[in-house]
Amino acid sequence: MTTFHAVVWIDHTQAHVLMFDREHVEAQRVKARSQHTPKHGHVGADKAFFEDVAQALQGVSEVLVTGPANAKIEFRDFCKHHAHAVDKAIVDVVTADHPTDAQLVAMARQYFVKFDQKAADPTQR
Repeated sequence: MTTFHAVVWIDHTQAHVLMFDREHVEAQRVKARSQHTPKHGHVGADKAFFEDVAQALQGVSEVLVTGPANAKIEFRDFCKHHAHAVDKAIVDVVTADHPTDAQLVAMARQYFVKFDQKAADPTQR
């Protein structure tokens, strides 16, 4: 499915990748390959996991990245250095606890309506 928008909910163990247009939603879950927890309780995401998530987003024009903790920021930073096409597509990173996939899509649709209106207004650039 070719889509224009996607929302990603990500933590250090999995990512929910939801690509959508006006009528369709395509969902994909990407699981981290490593579940190793270091001594201090911080779970570091592995590079292969971020590569898999970035691969799932190939061809999407605008991506909203969400999640409850640092993984969303780490994924954005990974894309800046290793997945340039996805980095260019990321329009924002916002905090979201643990919404359902339907709640994620609803939130993203609302976000992109506002984002697209702002992008179309030359006084807002």
